[in-house]
Amino acid sequence: MNEGEVIEMGREAVWVMLKMSLPILMVALFVGLIISLFQALTQLQEMTLTFVPKIVIISLTLVATAPYMSQTLTTFTEMIMDRIVSLG
Repeated sequence: MNEGEVIEMGREAVWVMLKMSLPILMVALFVGLIISLFQALTQLQEMTLTFVPKIVIISLTLVATAPYMSQTLTTFTEMIMDRIVSLG
């Protein structure tokens, strides 16, 4: 295995990580923005108001995107395992 293949595997790993985390991060960003706008408009500065909705929405997003994340990780793992087998 040469340096190019190692770099390519690292690049694929980073791409898989981004594909898996992007839906959750975008939902968290959107919910945080909505909550901060609500707090700014109502001048309600309750600390639990920021955490509870985010936790609930992110949990629902994780449940909704679990099949996609599982398939993405399975495909990546199979690709890595095929490369390991092809080395031997």
